[in-house]
Amino acid sequence: METQRQERISRLIQKDIGEILQQSGRDWFPGAMITVTKVYVTADLSIARVYLSIFGKDAQKVLQQVELKGKEIRKQLGYRVKNQLRQVPELRFFVDDSLDYIDKIDKLLND
Repeated sequence: METQRQERISRLIQKDIGEILQQSGRDWFPGAMITVTKVYVTADLSIARVYLSIFGKDAQKVLQQVELKGKEIRKQLGYRVKNQLRQVPELRFFVDDSLDYIDKIDKLLND
């Protein structure tokens, strides 16, 4: 269970990474639309698990490209949250497949 501080920082990181991907993502990942669905921060605020929903291209290939740009994303995030956080957490990216799971359950229920 996350504390209020973890939840607040998670929302802050989610909003800022979403904006970063929206602005720079067009150039970095052409043909793919990426949204940040959820961010979980560890208790010591050193690691942030970022879940991405990827549309348009092969999700695993885009995820690899996002991981390659991870340092640049973290750097831009640092500029945005420098007044709120002492240390920018290490970013770990994952594909959020919850929409696929919901779709699969919906199909099973309708059949």
